[in-house]
Amino acid sequence: MRETTPAAMPPCFEKWCKRFDPDFKTQAQKKGFRHYLGGLLGESQRKT
Repeated sequence: MRETTPAAMPPCFEKWCKRFDPDFKTQAQKKGFRHYLGGLLGESQRKT
């Protein structure tokens, strides 16, 4: 299975995610958003 963390995503992923940074108050929320979105967009056998 391929890694889906933000570090494994293409460079444009981080640029796109930065557009939503003002919507989050804490750094943990920003990081969590990137991990969640990376999991949804990443390659995986199973998604719910």
